[in-house]
Amino acid sequence: MKMNQRLLDRNSKKVLSAVADIELAKRHYVNYCWLVHHGLWYPGRHHRLIAEKLEGVLDGRIKRLMVWMPPRHGKSMQITETFPSYFLGKNPDMHVIGVSYNDEFAEKFGLANRTKISEYGPSLFGIDISDEKGSKTNWNIAGRRGGMLSVGLGGAITGEGADLLIIDDPVKNRVEAESATYRNKLFSAYQSNIYTRVQRRGPIIIVMTRWHQDDLCGMLLNKEYCDPEEWDIVNLPAVCDSENDQLGRKIGETLWPEMDYDAEWATQTKAAVGTYTWAGLYQQRPSPPEGGLIKREFFKFYEELPSRFDTLAQSWDCTFKEADNNDFVAGHVWGRTRGDYFLVDRVHARMGIQATMQAIKTLTAKWPNARAKYIEEAANGAAVIELLKREVPGLLPVHPQGGKVVRAQAVIPFMESGNVYLPSPKIAPWVHDFIEECVNFPFGAHDDDVDAMTQGINQLASKPTYSAPPANYGNDRVSPWRS
Repeated sequence: MKMNQRLLDRNSKKVLSAVADIELAKRHYVNYCWLVHHGLWYPGRHHRLIAEKLEGVLDGRIKRLMVWMPPRHGKSMQITETFPSYFLGKNPDMHVIGVSYNDEFAEKFGLANRTKISEYGPSLFGIDISDEKGSKTNWNIAGRRGGMLSVGLGGAITGEGADLLIIDDPVKNRVEAESATYRNKLFSAYQSNIYTRVQRRGPIIIVMTRWHQDDLCGMLLNKEYCDPEEWDIVNLPAVCDSENDQLGRKIGETLWPEMDYDAEWATQTKAAVGTYTWAGLYQQRPSPPEGGLIKREFFKFYEELPSRFDTLAQSWDCTFKEADNNDFVAGHVWGRTRGDYFLVDRVHARMGIQATMQAIKTLTAKWPNARAKYIEEAANGAAVIELLKREVPGLLPVHPQGGKVVRAQAVIPFMESGNVYLPSPKIAPWVHDFIEECVNFPFGAHDDDVDAMTQGINQLASKPTYSAPPANYGNDRVSPWRS
């Protein structure tokens, strides 16, 4: 009898526990995730934060949500593979559209939610999958108007409406991320096709790892396209690097140490994938604070120029387009003395061809000892040389060898060894912008100053030196930047 009683008590406890699990799953999304993953889901602090945000989406407090997380930290499992089933359990007459990179992922996400409704929908919410429309990627709730459609990018969603839209990692790899053509294509698809499917009050969730500053999230946070304030952003780097961490972590603390994503893992992963990939995919900051190829620490500063240079030269990156979103024209004067290189003067503005030619004339008059004027022949350089060759001597076309990154790599040893000097911010406040462009290269919006700099240093390094006094300042070592 005692044995039977213990079995009855044990079974009763199991039944009560199961009932409690169901009741908690109905009320709290974290509990729902634990239940539908059969107790094999181990939530970290970041999952609890995401769950709070998703409950905000559910009750209407949050209409636009971005979640940035490193790979293998459970973002798709918690959001795209699970939240639509919970959302439809609470709102069985609503429609969810999930957009993924390709049809394979779309099928995976659609089927994951369909399976959860089939298994837990009857007991939790009193719903089930319709027999009439129940494919892996397009299914409805039996007897209700709601359901889910999962599509890959470019898939047909015309005529469909979304009370909830989820976009999960629409970029396949770095090649696509670095392709302006692909990024613009993706943003165009969002504007003209995906966004237009959302009902007036329907929430949008974008789940991403950051590949590029101008990825879909970057463009949507650009004031040119929308109000960035409307987006609630969960930004969770793999390793805390800010005192304002959303989880309250300490500097250096990892995101999910409970699953062995600890400091040792972070060190090994960063070494394996490299700085660029680590900064974007793992830290959610496509441009690392120390810089990409070009580090902030590489630059040295001067307040007064040397009394003499071995040689001086101009270096120009010409675009002469006047549209607001085009690159700038950049013209530099670089001086070399022994093994050191100095940025002596700079022109930087959006200019048309006439203004560009005038700027070259002005810089020539200001620095007559900068006899060579190196102009990249690509783009508009050839036209500038042709129009100015009878007025300005020493215009030399440069035929770039390799891409922009290759040219930058050629001068990085000079920078890293402390042989490249910029004017101090005390005398040239614009140098902050110059440095920001350099450290964001090659993923920044502009690279005109970088091109002019690498071209100038490469040309001076490859030419024999000669003794030439600096122009327009004497032996008193006065900086040309001071008025």
